[in-house]
This record gives sequence, C-alpha cells and structure tokens, in this order.
Amino acid sequence: RGWRLQKPPAPSPQPATRRNCPSPLSCISLTPRSGMKALARSAARIRRSPPVTSSSSSGQKARLRRGFSTKTKRINLFTAVNEAMSIALETDPKACVFGEDIKFGGVFRTTLGLVDKFGNDRVFNTPLSEQGILGFAVGMCSIGHTCITEIQFADYIHPAFDQIVNEASKYRYRSGSQFECGGLTVRTPYGVVGHGGFYHSQSPEAAYCQPGVKVVIPRCPVTAKGLLLSCIRDANPCIFFEPKILYRASVADVPEGDYMIPLGKAEVMREGSDITLVGYGAQLKHLESACDMAEKEGISCELIDLQTLYPYDIDTLEASVKKTGRLLISHEAAVTGGWGAEISAKVQERCFEYLEAPIRRVCGLDVPPSPLVYEVIHVPDALKNLEAIRETVSF
Repeated sequence: RGWRLQKPPAPSPQPATRRNCPSPLSCISLTPRSGMKALARSAARIRRSPPVTSSSSSGQKARLRRGFSTKTKRINLFTAVNEAMSIALETDPKACVFGEDIKFGGVFRTTLGLVDKFGNDRVFNTPLSEQGILGFAVGMCSIGHTCITEIQFADYIHPAFDQIVNEASKYRYRSGSQFECGGLTVRTPYGVVGHGGFYHSQSPEAAYCQPGVKVVIPRCPVTAKGLLLSCIRDANPCIFFEPKILYRASVADVPEGDYMIPLGKAEVMREGSDITLVGYGAQLKHLESACDMAEKEGISCELIDLQTLYPYDIDTLEASVKKTGRLLISHEAAVTGGWGAEISAKVQERCFEYLEAPIRRVCGLDVPPSPLVYEVIHVPDALKNLEAIRETVSF
C-alpha cells in the first residue's frame, strides 16, 4: 500500500542533555494497591551506573541485528501494538511499560505477556491516578529512561493534562536543554466502540496537539506497529491514540521484526483528481467506503491519512488540494474545536486561489458521543461523507 518504512536508527552515544541511569526500576515491584508514595520512595532508590554504550548493551546489539523484514504475518491491531512494545523493551534496556492493570494485559490485552518476558521491574501496575502515572513518567524520562505509559481510556487522560502540556512538553525549553522528556510515550485508546457511552467513546486528540508534544494515530496494524516504534524512539514526548474499535476488527499482513514509519508524514492512500479527503485513525474506513461509492458516480477522490496530527504534513495536503481544488476533512471528534478546524484554516491560507468550493468538515456532532443505539447518529459514516462529496464537487 506504499507505507513509508524505514530501518531503525543505528545506536548513537547518549546525548549530553540526558542523564545516564541503570536498568529501569531495578528495585521496584508494584501491585495495583501500591500508592504514589511507594512509587516515589522506590524511584528514589535507583542507583547511578556507567553510561550504556553500543558495545556493552545487548539491547543495542539487538537493534543493530534488526531491520525491515520482507516476511509478513497476519495479525490484528492490538497484537501489532503488543509486538511494538516487545521490540522496544528488547532493544532498549532502559525502557519500561506501566499503567493501570497492564501486568495482566490491560482492558484490551495490549500488554499481554510482556511481564512474563521482561519481569516486574520493567512491566508494572500503577495506582488509579492518571496524573500520578504521567508525573512519575516525566521524572523517569528526565533522568534518561524510556517510558511507555498507558492511560486505560482517552476519556480519562484529562487529569494528566497538566503533566503532559505543562511539564513534559516544556521540559526541554524551560531547562535550556539540560533536561528533556524525549523518552515519553503515552498510549491510550480513543473513539466509539459501539457500546462505550459518554465516558468510553470520546476523541480528545485536538486538545493535546500542543507545541512540544507529537500526536499520532494509526489506522491499521501495519501503521500501528511502525508508528508506535517511531514514537517510542522519538526525541520528543508523544501521545499515541489507538482506535479501540479496530483492535480486533482491523487485520493485515504486518512485516515481522523491527521497522519504523516516519512521524510528521502523511500518506496518500489513493490518488484522485476531483476532491481531496483527509482523515485519520478509524475514520479512514468510512472515508474509503465513501471513495468507493463516489467512484461509481464518476467522482475521483484522493484520500490522505494524516497519521501524525501534530506536527502534521501540510505540504502533502497543500499539493493535493492545489491539484483537486476541493477539500473534505472528516473525524470522529466534535466539529467545533476539532483538529479539522486547524487543517481547514491552514489550507485556506495556502490554497485560497486554488479552491473551487468551500472546505467541508464532516465530523462528530457537538454533543458527547451518544450511547448505544444513538451512536450511529453521532458517527460521520460513509454515507454522510458521500453526501458531502457530492455537494462539494457540484458546488
């Protein structure tokens, strides 16, 4: 499908801006009942050790032995996420995974089996405190660890907003590059799932598109594995929103082994000449169906997967809109304050003279995600997008 795959980077010496530290949490073993004071006391006992170098680190050697494999295996999205975390723990001896109930696999079983492979010191549960999870991760990353944290549902990420937006994103800037949180990745499932109701169906991604943080959303198992590995190894804090409705529904032939997909690059999934469609995550399955139906009516749609919401690939969008003259943006989040508003404004600035119709946004309603039988009304499905395509092309 034209995925932009790249081999993992060769190991490089520890940057001067990050302190060196031992294998993560070598003295910590937590249970779900542990409190944040226990976390703090245990973290304080971490001892300093000599820098980890490529010559002495089995994890770094493993990374050198890995590369993009032409062999594939058919797996679903949650298995691809699990494989990415397993590879990260294998190749980085300072990496650890923690969150609520993740030792037994978490709500969606995305961390299943990791504690058996890597032990309690590197895969451990935390108290039910999103702010505490991220505060702990910021502290660990600032002394050189790689932290892969899980927020059980994106609906509950907001208590950690201050730690993400006020601490992690600004750490490098306010310390004059003496410290940073580049080893931080926040995983969290988002979006409707058919029965989630108000508090297990939200799409809050736009609120976290802030300077200093990268926001990434995959659409399938192949992009999930490659993008997650890129997030974990990126020099900036990353939030990785996972479309939970696709955890088991989305299945693909995924390359085996270690590979990465570049952040900040959109992917043109299909080329067209009449209108540009832009989406991300689970919404792309609706947009693909809309493209198929529009093609039967003689409308040629160019479909783009944004992949990285912030910073997003405006150059790819600009080139496409200048070719087609029309733009439709679709996402599950509410239309007001959704990320489509930012994209629309930027494209309007760059492509005003090329536009042949107003930019259209086909998004969720300006209400919380409606539960159960009303969810279908809330979701901007293929038919809603097809109607907007017809109206835009005939404007």
